[in-house]
Amino acid sequence: MDNTRDLRYFCYLLIRKYGSPDKASEEEKANEFRNHYLGDLPLSVKALRDVAISCGIKLDSSETMPSNLRGFNQVINGTNNIIVKDGDTISGMQNTILHEIREIMENIFPSLCREYRPLKYVAKHYAANKFATAVLLPEESFTEKVYGTGFDVIEMANSYSKSCAQVLLRIGEIFQKKLFLDVALYEPSLDHSWRVTYCASGRNLEDSEANVYGLDNLFPRKNRGVAPGSLVDMTIKQGKPYFAEKITLLNGMDDVGLAAIANPFLIQGVPSKVVLIVLLTQNKGLLSPQVARLNPVVVEGFHRHL
Repeated sequence: MDNTRDLRYFCYLLIRKYGSPDKASEEEKANEFRNHYLGDLPLSVKALRDVAISCGIKLDSSETMPSNLRGFNQVINGTNNIIVKDGDTISGMQNTILHEIREIMENIFPSLCREYRPLKYVAKHYAANKFATAVLLPEESFTEKVYGTGFDVIEMANSYSKSCAQVLLRIGEIFQKKLFLDVALYEPSLDHSWRVTYCASGRNLEDSEANVYGLDNLFPRKNRGVAPGSLVDMTIKQGKPYFAEKITLLNGMDDVGLAAIANPFLIQGVPSKVVLIVLLTQNKGLLSPQVARLNPVVVEGFHRHL
C-alpha cells in the first residue's frame, strides 16, 4: 500500500477509522472519499476520471451497452476497469464512475477485514447509489440549498445539473427522520397516463405530534395515478404551479392540516414532469422561497385531498 491514492489504501484507512465497513454509513464513506480524493476540486467528469485513475482504475466507454445499463466494472488482467456508456449525460457519467468505485470498494473490503460480510448484489447496488449521490450532493451544502429554494426540486435539479429523481430521493434521505414531508415526481407513461415514478417521505422523530398518521392513501406512492381535481391534475392541465396553503384533515374541527405545492417542468410550454411537495401547514413557511419565485395559483377548500 505504498500509493496513498490507491483505492485499496483508502479502504484500509476507512476500516482503521471505523473498525469495519459496516460501521460507516454511506454518508460517512462519501465524506471520507470526498476529503481524501477531491478536497475542494469541482465534481466534474474530468476530476472524477482523474480520481479513478489515481485509484488504480482504468476507464473506458462502450457504444454497445444495453439501453437499461449506464455502466459496469470488470477486472481485466488484474486491473479494475470501469466502462461508461458512450454519449451518456454528464450527470450519468458522474454517477456511473462513483457508483462503480463504490462497488469495487465492496469487493476490496473482505480482504482487509475478515469479519466483514460483503453486501449481496441488490444491497451493493443500493449502497453504491447512495454513496454516489452523497459524494455529488454533500449533505450540508445540499440542505442549505433545499431551504434556500423552498424545497424546489426542479430548481435544484437545474442548479446541480442532476435529474429531478436524484434530487428528490436525496431530499428524502436527508429529511427522513427530521421533518414530516412527502415529495413525489409524476411523469407520463407510454399510454399518456400520469403516475408517480419516484417518491420519498420524512417523519419528525423528535416531535411525534408533528406528523400525520393513518392516512396513507392520501399521499403519493410509487405507481399511483393522478386523482381528478387534484393539485397535480390541475398543474398538468393548465401547465401552471398550484399551491394549497391549508388542506384540512379532520371533519368539523380546526386541525393543523397540510400545505402542498405542485410544480411543472415545462418543455415548450407543456408539462413533462410534475413535482408535488407536501408539508404540515405549520411548516408552510419552508416553501416560501419557492412560492415567491413561482407565484403559483392558490387554491382553497381542499379536504383530505391533494
